[in-house]
Amino acid sequence: MELWFSEQHTPYVRLSIKVERQLYSGQSDYQRIDVFESREFGRFLILDGCMMLTEKDEFIYHEMITHVPMAVNPNIRKILVIGAGDGGVVRELARYDTVEHIDMVEIDPLVVEVSRKYLPQTAGALDDPRVSIHYEDGLRYVRTRENEYDLIIVDSTDPFGPGEGLFTKEFYGNCYKALTEDGIMVNQCESPFYEEDARASQRAHKRIVESFPISKVYQVHIPTYPSGHWLFGFASKKYHPLRDFDPVAWNMKGIKTRYYTTRLHVGAFALPAYVEEMLRDVE
Repeated sequence: MELWFSEQHTPYVRLSIKVERQLYSGQSDYQRIDVFESREFGRFLILDGCMMLTEKDEFIYHEMITHVPMAVNPNIRKILVIGAGDGGVVRELARYDTVEHIDMVEIDPLVVEVSRKYLPQTAGALDDPRVSIHYEDGLRYVRTRENEYDLIIVDSTDPFGPGEGLFTKEFYGNCYKALTEDGIMVNQCESPFYEEDARASQRAHKRIVESFPISKVYQVHIPTYPSGHWLFGFASKKYHPLRDFDPVAWNMKGIKTRYYTTRLHVGAFALPAYVEEMLRDVE
């Protein structure tokens, strides 16, 4: 008998991956967590039936959510990561010797525990001495912080369930206050392609534009995410993601990547016409 995992992207579209075996299934206080193994994508993590990452393409997401802001401001020292219990964001940030401290706020301890055991490729840097893990609600945590972080990365799940509060105007306003005077925030911004996902992208962008003087969107292509076309938001008090970007300085660091390049950095902000129009409608 063949076993397939299927994620419904719309009422009429599904992504299916043939499963070799199920490595883990459990229910935390917040969500169901599954880990499967496949021939094509290696191991992959599912939360409440939604694809979070696969071993084969996770590097795309994690490199693009981290190296873009790190290349714009080379003086980032203290970082807040919200979500990201799989450890992929922390892994990429830990490659910078200039980073002094990373606070990771994850609401679900079981996600971290499962990732450490079954996804060491992403979770390996969670033991870095510069990393402090806080098991609490990200919205509540950021309310108590002011002028503290050079960079906030919001690696949230979709805008429903445990991650719903991380897409509100209140949350983005609190992130603004938690950042230093030249701080940057980057967040995952859903897909612009399917109608329901596009509306979520618009809502997030509208609320960020209302909170930050600089707010730009860039794109990435992730095969296992809905439509394969994904957006990130770049918001800042001071730095523009292209005008303040120094590709020579970043390349001098010698960080080896598989997706991100300084040429791609510039190109990622060149959005298709339909995405530009979608964002203009709410700006």
